[in-house]
Amino acid sequence: MPAPLPDPFYYLANFETVLRWIAQRYDDLLSTEERAFLAAFPGLPRPARALLVRMAMRKGELFRASRLRYDEIGCPRAAAAPLLALGWVDARPALSLDELFGLLTKPELAGALAPPPGGLRKSDWLAALQQAAPSPRTLADWAPALDDIAYRVTVTDLCERLRLMFFGNLRQDWSEFVLADLGIYRYESVPLDHDSRGFQQRQDIDDAMQLAQARQALRDGAALPDVLAQVPPARSANGWLSGRRARLLFQVAQQHERQGEWDDALALYRTCGHPGARARVVRVLERAGRVQESCALAEVALAAPEGEAERQQLLRVLPRLWRSLGRPVARAAKAGAVEELALRLPRPALPYPVEFAVRDHLAQADAPTFYVENGLIGSLFGLLCWPAIFAPVAGAFFHPFHHGPADLASADFHSRRRALFDDCLAQLDDGRHRDTIRATWRAKQGIQSPFVHWGLLDEALLDLALHCLPPQHLRRCFERILQDVTVNAAGLPDLIQFWPAEGRYRMIEVKGPGDRLQDNQLRWLAYFTEHRLPVAVCYVQWADCEAMVPGAAVPS
Repeated sequence: MPAPLPDPFYYLANFETVLRWIAQRYDDLLSTEERAFLAAFPGLPRPARALLVRMAMRKGELFRASRLRYDEIGCPRAAAAPLLALGWVDARPALSLDELFGLLTKPELAGALAPPPGGLRKSDWLAALQQAAPSPRTLADWAPALDDIAYRVTVTDLCERLRLMFFGNLRQDWSEFVLADLGIYRYESVPLDHDSRGFQQRQDIDDAMQLAQARQALRDGAALPDVLAQVPPARSANGWLSGRRARLLFQVAQQHERQGEWDDALALYRTCGHPGARARVVRVLERAGRVQESCALAEVALAAPEGEAERQQLLRVLPRLWRSLGRPVARAAKAGAVEELALRLPRPALPYPVEFAVRDHLAQADAPTFYVENGLIGSLFGLLCWPAIFAPVAGAFFHPFHHGPADLASADFHSRRRALFDDCLAQLDDGRHRDTIRATWRAKQGIQSPFVHWGLLDEALLDLALHCLPPQHLRRCFERILQDVTVNAAGLPDLIQFWPAEGRYRMIEVKGPGDRLQDNQLRWLAYFTEHRLPVAVCYVQWADCEAMVPGAAVPS
């Protein structure tokens, strides 16, 4: 169990670390307001600094003095005084009725306002009072008998920008420091220089903030035109930032598509530049009745597909489009046969994954079987290619808490590190990969990685895998992962069975009753078959069912 943090002001120390980091790395990009904040903050009394950080790390910007009780800070009113003098906190904010209801309990509201009708819920009471459209007023004006102060933090947006500058996103928060301090999360140490900065110009910071706000608005269900109004123009040369913008526009287009707003969806899909957008244009044109256009674009795309996923989708949709246009449909080439297993197993008495039931049924003393899904091949790839994945490429790492490179999803992730990946994969040609993978497994144990599944990969499984998986087979798998890292790292079979005495293995995709193969699984199965890697699909039926469901043929 992790030891408790000894310093009660640990959160303040972490915040001040961020401020120093930003001052050192981003001084040339800071606004006048940000630079003034960084200069003034260290000179405040420690209770004032701690109180501001406590509030900045909590949700919202409104707080009651009576709810800001922290032993290490002491009296919140005394601690807040220097913050009030700087204008960073307002002790007399005008509160809307919504904000008042958010701050006070129902009994407190009943003492300040006309008591609600009996049994009326707080939310219904608020809705009834809002009909009168009362104007905002201070807490003292709303509830003069209440001995409390409402504080509004006025530098919340500034603190959010600082968090964004440090992490490069608003998904990560201050808890990353705590998890690292407790040893719960460990991160690879990557050298960081000036070129490693996540932002190279002020506009990048402003655009990143706008994107984060637009993304949150989309999650909150805001009207799509309002979301789009917050999206900055495509003006940045920052690769990972451009990728985020493209992904957000793709998500907005998807929402337009769900709502049947074909023209709006098409306009965004055609311009966003996100992987998969062209295939969505094909589908939307078809759904909008513009079959001729859809077919023409699909044929152009099939001549030069952006990847396996798009090719798979186009091969599925084109026969339908040809039939709609009265054109002949060529018979698809038959895929290579994939071994099929049909099992009839006792239904587990308690909820139990079907993959585990198959694993237990197949396992033998001389043929151990493991549930691995994407974890084994991905982990071996991550361990062998660790130096390439965590290379200090410009813009890939820009703070100490990266789980993986910021450009992992970028189309040029592999090409920017091609020589490094080539060096890693070359070790498969002479057997050095075994020592490298074992050494990395020992040296990097528990360090965050986008590929390595530490909870799955113990030493026994690692030894079996390195003994039974031929290096040529590993190379085939690793090369396919590198074709499209974010897509091809998933979809691998559920189980692996080893025959150590013979130095061989078999991967097994498990499908329970009524379950179907997913697209990414079909692509991996086709790849295994094409390159003669041992794989099977196991179709399971519970023994208490009347009839056995036959395994379906595996398409390409």
